[in-house]
Amino acid sequence: MSLTSRDILLFALVGVLIIVTGMVQSWNVALGVLNMGLISAIMALGVNMQWGYAGLFNVGIMGFVALGGLAAVIVSMPPVNDAWAAGGAQVLFALLLGAAAIFGAIFAWGRMPKGRTRGLTVTAILVVGFFVFRAVFDPAVQAIEAINPASTGYLGGLGLPVIVAWPIGGALAAGAAWLIGKTALGLRSDYLAIATLGIAEIVIAVLKNEDWLSRGVKNVIGLPRPVPYEIDLQNDPGFVERVTSWGADPATASSITVKLAYAGLFLVVLLILLWMAEKALRSPWGRMMRAIRDNEVAAEAMGKDVTRRHLQVFILGSAICGLAGAMMTTLDGQLTPGSYQPLRFTFLVWVMVIVGGSGNNFGAVLGGFLIWFLWVQVEPLGRLLMDLITAGMDEGSALREHLLASAAHMRLLTMGLLMLLVLRFSPRGLIPER
Repeated sequence: MSLTSRDILLFALVGVLIIVTGMVQSWNVALGVLNMGLISAIMALGVNMQWGYAGLFNVGIMGFVALGGLAAVIVSMPPVNDAWAAGGAQVLFALLLGAAAIFGAIFAWGRMPKGRTRGLTVTAILVVGFFVFRAVFDPAVQAIEAINPASTGYLGGLGLPVIVAWPIGGALAAGAAWLIGKTALGLRSDYLAIATLGIAEIVIAVLKNEDWLSRGVKNVIGLPRPVPYEIDLQNDPGFVERVTSWGADPATASSITVKLAYAGLFLVVLLILLWMAEKALRSPWGRMMRAIRDNEVAAEAMGKDVTRRHLQVFILGSAICGLAGAMMTTLDGQLTPGSYQPLRFTFLVWVMVIVGGSGNNFGAVLGGFLIWFLWVQVEPLGRLLMDLITAGMDEGSALREHLLASAAHMRLLTMGLLMLLVLRFSPRGLIPER
């Protein structure tokens, strides 16, 4: 899909906003916005594949993003040998027992004739399997979480390079999407939304409470980086001499260099995904997906397996969200399960897709950059605006206090106002589907 001069102008406008941020505030702030904008654009691409291609209403985005973040921990953090010795093998055995109970119940349900006996047998398998699982699992978890709980108290990871976690995060999210899709994609769109939201909350609850896996709300910090550390650059005589000759401060220059390195990595991933998404959209598969989106009954009458195709695109979109989640955790350098809030990873990404233009990959990317920029900048700008408005008011004025306190809500006000304006004057988004 070729970009028009108007589309290029919109991207240029967002670029100018980021450059102005660097000139007015600092280049560290501007590059921070750029990096999260790149990750947001990748998330928006994944949601756009589900909604824009196939009309699937997924409001469980934060669950897939969180699974990507968990993958970064499992892959890149070093293993905690004492925890593994205390109960690692026992936890794995317990998980195998739980999986065996589930598969045994599924096997019994499929092989036994319908009737009361089948129901009782399946129930018995699940109940007995649950108690056996807990009997093996609970002591192992207690032993693991007792190993230096202030700094570890979990199994750790595989100690592999953190970039390896990015595709694995996508694969982990894809596996969860397959399980969800096999049970929920036959539901009506509103029920699908409820199912995905509920499962996302379950994923977040597991991350918050299973300390042996992710340290829960104690967070996992110090994730390895794919780029140099600032302190290493500052201790490099060659780097210090080079930036000093440019008249730059080594501390500031090291931070900017690290952010530029992240931006380069994220940009490569975004461009590859955008190219693949465009190829898919223009292919016969993409045309079929849009035909199913526009009229499922007609597509099914033409011999298309609608549920199977929905499952395909649901897995693809979720995998991209998981990839973005692993990238974001890498950028943050820590896994904080408490930060996975629907406002940030569901509402905001949906605003990106709707404002940018659902069904258009470039529109989703534009929305990712624009909405994230506004999300970051609106609150401080709102505070400046309120300070300006209340400059002539008395110090004890109730109206002045109310307006200053309202500055914190400028983000939500701006997002809502922007959506209203776009839906009124460009209902198909800034870069609509063609």
